[in-house]
Parts: sequence; C-alpha cells; structure tokens
Amino acid sequence: MTKTITFNELRRIKDSLPDGSMQRIADELGLSVETVRNYFGGHNYKDGSGCGVHIEPGPDGGMVQLDDTTILEMAQRILEETN
Repeated sequence: MTKTITFNELRRIKDSLPDGSMQRIADELGLSVETVRNYFGGHNYKDGSGCGVHIEPGPDGGMVQLDDTTILEMAQRILEETN
C-alpha cells in the first residue's frame, strides 16, 4: 500500500523512536539497518539500499511517497508500545 506524507512528518516519527528501533525493524524485516535509515531520509546507498521512497520538494520538507508502508507501520507500532 502506498502512502504520502511530508518529509518532516517522516523525520519526526524517526526521531521519536527509542534507541535500537532501527536495528529492531531491520532484524524483524531481514533488512540492513542502513536500508531502514534510508527509508527515513538517510542517504547511505553503499551499505544500504533504496526502499521505494520518493521525495518531491515542497513545504514542510517536501512530500514523500512511500511505495511500501511496512517500515512505517512497524515504527508506529513501536511508538504505540512505548506510550
């Protein structure tokens, strides 16, 4: 399922995650931690890969279209667990 959110919203979610969350998501999905970081706006394609994130410039950091929301959903579930 695709989803469109602002880049700043995506970064706020990432920044709200507790320590170790990137590694947890990577382990559960069988991805490298750098690929998970790239999903949230990182740019390390040497050690990680792209993951269907398309960024268009604009207000509030621009618009981000996510081709697959699995990582986002896991991040939101982790945030719910911590609240």
